[in-house]
Amino acid sequence: MTVAALRDALAAAGGLFERAVPVCLAFDQIQGGAVAQIMTPDALVLKAHTISRPYVRKERRDGTIVEVDARLPRSVATMYLDWRGEWRLPPLNGITSAPQLREDGAINSNEGYDVATGMWCENVPDVGVLVPAKPSRDEAAAAMRRIRETFRTFCFADAEMIGPATGGVATVDTSKPPGRDESSFLAALLTAVCRPSLHLAPGVLLRAAPVSGAGVGKGLLARCICLIAFGREPHAVTAGANADELEKRISAELMGGNPALFLDNLNNIAFKSDLLATAITERPARVRLLGQSQMVPLNASAFVVLTGNGLTVSEDLARRFVTVEFDAGSEDPELRPFSTDIRLEVMQRRTELLAAALTIWRWGRTADGIVPGLPTGSFAQWGRWVRDPLLALGCQDPVARIGEAKLRDGRRQAVADLFAIWWDKHQHHPVAVRQLNDEVRQALDPQGRGRQYLASQVEKLSGTRMAGFVLTRQAAVGKWGSATYMLTKTDGGENHRDHRGHREGKLPPAPDIGADNPYAPYGPHGFGVTTTLLNSKEAVAEREQPVLDAVADGSPRSEPATSPQGWSARL
Repeated sequence: MTVAALRDALAAAGGLFERAVPVCLAFDQIQGGAVAQIMTPDALVLKAHTISRPYVRKERRDGTIVEVDARLPRSVATMYLDWRGEWRLPPLNGITSAPQLREDGAINSNEGYDVATGMWCENVPDVGVLVPAKPSRDEAAAAMRRIRETFRTFCFADAEMIGPATGGVATVDTSKPPGRDESSFLAALLTAVCRPSLHLAPGVLLRAAPVSGAGVGKGLLARCICLIAFGREPHAVTAGANADELEKRISAELMGGNPALFLDNLNNIAFKSDLLATAITERPARVRLLGQSQMVPLNASAFVVLTGNGLTVSEDLARRFVTVEFDAGSEDPELRPFSTDIRLEVMQRRTELLAAALTIWRWGRTADGIVPGLPTGSFAQWGRWVRDPLLALGCQDPVARIGEAKLRDGRRQAVADLFAIWWDKHQHHPVAVRQLNDEVRQALDPQGRGRQYLASQVEKLSGTRMAGFVLTRQAAVGKWGSATYMLTKTDGGENHRDHRGHREGKLPPAPDIGADNPYAPYGPHGFGVTTTLLNSKEAVAEREQPVLDAVADGSPRSEPATSPQGWSARL
C-alpha cells in the first residue's frame, strides 16, 4: 500500500479529522464524552487494518501469485503523518453538546459533524421546540428571571441580598436589576452556550478575596455553567510548578478539543499566559505540539474559565476576561447551610435552562433596536450575541469592568507608580538613562543590578501609555550620543507616535493660516502642518536601512513513492 493509497482509504472511511494533526474521536468514560486523540504511527496501522486488508503478493514455486495477509509497515504510517497538507481530512474545531447557532437566529440540534462550524456534536438536546421562533421582550425577560431564580443562592459580591430564613442562606433579590457581578455571570452562561458557534469569545474569571474566599462557590458555578451549556462537567486543571508547565497543560487541553478549559485554584497570583491570550483572540492560534519543536495552527473553541482567591490577570489578559466576584460575608463560607443541591438541580433541568438562555440569545438576534454597549475589540460578534441582549434586559456591561481589572494588575500599577515618580523628578524634560534621578533608578532597579539593566528596562517601557502619561524615546545622535527619554502627559486623548526632537517647546510655532482658510488644519480640505528640525547627523541616523527579503524555495512537492515491498490493501 502506498502512502497515497493509505491517505485515500482513511479519508474515504471517515472517523479521522484534522486538528493541526490527524486525530480520531475516542470516548472518555471519566469525562462522559468524546475527546480528540492524536494519531500515532501505531494507531494509524491499527486504523488501516480496521478499514482494509493489507496484503503482500508472493510467488509460489509453481509460478502462481497469491495474496498473503501482512502487517502495514510502520514507516508508511510515519510518512503519512509527515505529509502535512495532503491528509484530505475535515477540520475539527472542537467537541460540543450545545446546539449550533446561526447569525439569523436558527438553532441546529443535529448530531455528528457540523460542516459550517467544524464542530463534532454529540448528545445535543432538542430545545428548538422550547424556544419561541421570534421571542418577545417579555419572553426574554422571563427567561432571564428563570435563570436568576435558579442561581439566586450564589453570593455575587455586589448583589442586593435578602436576609436568610431560619436555617437558610441569604439569596439575591431578583426583583431588582442584576448588579455587576450577577450581570457578568449571566454573560458567562450565555457565552458558554454560544461559544461553539462564536468565532471568538472572552474567557470568564471567577474570583474571591484571598484566604476568606475559599468555599464561596467559584468552582461550583463553573461546573453548573458547563452542565447547562455542554451537558457535562469540566475537568479541573491546575497551574503546575512553573510557567512552562502551565503553557504545556494549556496546549494539551486545547489540542484535546474539550468544550471547556477549566483552570482551577489559581490563588494569589497575577495570571499570565501568552498562549492563552493568543488562543482567545486569534483564530487560528499557533500552539506547540508536546514533545516536539513544532508549532501548528489550531482553532481553539473552548470556553475558558479561571477560578482563584486573590486572582488577577496580568497585561493583555485583562481585556480578554469577564470578571465575576464573590463575597459570602463570612469568614467560613463553606459552612453555610443549603437546602438544595444546585448541581443536581441543574443536571435535571438542563434542557429548561438551556432553552431559557437560547430564548435570550434568539431575542437578541431577531429583535430590532437593541443598542450596542461599549466597544469590545476582538469580540464584536460576542457583543452582538451575548452582551447586547443582556444590556437591553437591564444588565450591566461587563466590558466596563476592564479598567478595574487593569488596576488590579501589579505590573500596570508598578509602571503607574514609576511614571508618577518620573514626572515628579523630571517633568517633561528629556533625560538620558545616566541622568535619571536616584528615586527613579530605585523604582526601576531596586536590586541595583547596574546601568545596563537600567537601560534595558527603560527601553522596554518606550512607547508605554499608563496613568495619563506616555514615555517616548529619541534615538542617539552621532557615534557617542545617548538615547533620551521624555514623559509627556496625554490628557487621555493625545495620539503620540514618538518625540522626534522632543517636540514640546522645541519647534517654531506653526504659521497662522486662519480658521476661515479652507486649507486650515481642520478645514474641509485640511491637511495639517508639521515642522521638523533635522540636522545632518540626524539625517544620517534616520536614513533607511536596506531590507533583505528571504527567497522561499518554491520547488514542487512530490508524492511519496510506493514502498519497495509492493504493499497493497483491499478495502
